[in-house]
Amino acid sequence: MASRRPSIHSPPVRSFVVVVLFTSVGQRVDIVRAFRDAGAVALGVDADPLAPALYHCDGRVIVPRIADPAYVPRLAGLVREHDVRLVVPLNDLDFPVLARERAQLAPALVLLPEAEVSTRMSDKLDAHRFFVASGIPSPRSWAPEDVADDARYPLLVKAREGFGSRNIFRAADREELDFFLAYTDARSFVQEACIGEEFSIDVFSDMDGRCLNAIPRTMLLSKGGESIKGVSIRDGELIEHGARVAEIVGIKGPANIQCFREPDGSLPVTDVNTRFGGGFPVPLAAGGRYPELALALARGERPEPRLGDFIEGVAMTRYFSEVCLAPDGNGSLEPILPLP
Repeated sequence: MASRRPSIHSPPVRSFVVVVLFTSVGQRVDIVRAFRDAGAVALGVDADPLAPALYHCDGRVIVPRIADPAYVPRLAGLVREHDVRLVVPLNDLDFPVLARERAQLAPALVLLPEAEVSTRMSDKLDAHRFFVASGIPSPRSWAPEDVADDARYPLLVKAREGFGSRNIFRAADREELDFFLAYTDARSFVQEACIGEEFSIDVFSDMDGRCLNAIPRTMLLSKGGESIKGVSIRDGELIEHGARVAEIVGIKGPANIQCFREPDGSLPVTDVNTRFGGGFPVPLAAGGRYPELALALARGERPEPRLGDFIEGVAMTRYFSEVCLAPDGNGSLEPILPLP
């Protein structure tokens, strides 16, 4: 007889099954699938009923937008109703809110660092200042009114609180810099452009802040801030750098560290995103087992670090896919065809 997969409506089996609440699940089908493959029951929520990853979850709920005062109480109700043991936020706008309000989601483990860490990393200029003060190399950066006379062009005008490479402008000289600073409507800062090769390091830390693994990958192609092509690489310097940055910053759970290798050998960090990176399929296919580590934390276990334990040379190349939906007669939508 074929085994039956646990569902969101099954009685909780705490020894084996962890119900995971994915917030702002959006398009992150890759993450939902990976957790389900690791044995989790996936409950996806989003404010958009057309968010495709909703339809790859065991259960789905439409919730208020993040800025709505009813948002966190609604999530708290779902935690109680479905015996959720792990909350995995997937949208940058979620992080400061859920890190600050994690007590409302107890007893579920919220896979985020402390609120001050999430808030600091969400502000790119504050993050830069923290990196410099903590001995982490970072490209020279300034508030718009403080740009140094000896700044090396090209300079980047970047949103302080942004994601997906939105509101980033490259200025070749002072005239272009002044133009883009006047043009953008986002609260911005100015950063020297790095000239070396860019890398991403996907890290995962336990709730004590120990880095359990760090997997570097190349950035062969990105579009709109989303990784399209990349390859895992075994680079001891990058692995050590990623683990060091994660532990200094105070990462708990996943993070994506973006850095460059400059001609002088330095590894300046431009961003630390306190979430699974857009290139998540690379560390997953390379054997990082990050979903399994997250589920172990939710069960109260304490996995040991396994830095460097992954397969090098694993390549990812992305393509478009879709979910087609039809009205179910009750005011909701259902997939027309079974999903893979």
